[in-house]
Order: sequence, then structure tokens, then C-alpha cells
Amino acid sequence: MTRSVLDRLEGDVVTAAKALLGCRLTTRVDGHETTIVLDEVEAYGGSDDPASHAYRGRTPRNAAMFAGAGTLYVYRIYGMHWCANIVTGPPGTPAAVLIRGGVPITGIETMTRRRGRATNLADGPGKICEALAITGEADGTSVLDGPLRLTERADVGAFRIEESPRIGVRAGADRLWRFTAPDAFGSSLATT
Repeated sequence: MTRSVLDRLEGDVVTAAKALLGCRLTTRVDGHETTIVLDEVEAYGGSDDPASHAYRGRTPRNAAMFAGAGTLYVYRIYGMHWCANIVTGPPGTPAAVLIRGGVPITGIETMTRRRGRATNLADGPGKICEALAITGEADGTSVLDGPLRLTERADVGAFRIEESPRIGVRAGADRLWRFTAPDAFGSSLATT
């Protein structure tokens, strides 16, 4: 990840979330590289955001949210699915961006094998973690040099960003902190 990408993460969580759209996420697990281009994210603030895992303070589960920008916060939801977030802001100020959706561009055959299907490979946070082989072992690692790497935006030109309420959120539902880039990244990006 270049310094400019890290610079985007060190600021406000909403600005960082929008800046992540179009960036690439890559894993290399057991010799298989997989990459998606982000097209859907959600921002979660800290103590001022009732939908955030850090709303009530630091716990063993959310400790990674209190690390510096570029740290991964990975947790299990419903006891079944892993979800990956990228921490933003300075250390001690918990905020993170949930990775909600992406367009597969590299390692599609590997993602298909991992997901057991050829469609809807990365259109949800749990699906992304399964497709990219992200587990709780990645919690607290860095997107600079850890198992999940964040790189600059794909060469996709300008695109429109839509804002909407976060999915499955009751508290803080009034915040339009879900950001999507609909139809910005087509299948022309894909390679096996």
C-alpha cells in the first residue's frame, strides 16, 4: 500500500470509507492470490456511533479498532461468518470501515472453489471473507504487510458514489454511512 492510500485512512471515517471505493484488496493464501475491487463499504465511528462495536469502549473483541489506521478488525457474526473492517483514524480513536462488497478480478477460480459457487462471490461481508480466505487470524494485522493487502484504486476513472443507511443497523440508522459505487466496476476487470 502506498503512503497516499494510508493517508486516506488516517482521517475521518466517512471520508476514508468513500476513499476506499475502487481500491483493491488482495490475499495470498496457500499459494493462491485473490483480489477484489471494493464497490460497497460502511463506516462505523467510535464512542459517538451507537452502531459501532466500540460504542461502549474497548473490549478484547474490538481491541483492533483502537489501533492505528490500516489495521484489520476481523470478527465473527452470528457465530458463522467472518467480517473484515479496515481501521481509520489515529491510534486510540476507534473507527473502522466494514468491507461489504467487491468485484472479483484475480483468482476467480479459487474464490469459486472456496465459496462452492460461481456467482455472488463477494457481494456481502461474510462472502468476501470466505472468498479471500480471511479469518480471525488476520485480526489486528496491517493492510500494509499483513495477509490482506490494500492497494490503490483500480484504473477505473471517475465514478458516482451513492450514500444510504447501513444494513442491519437499528441504533444510528439515521446515518447515511453505507457507500456504494454501483455499476462502476464491470466484469471487464476480471482475470482468472
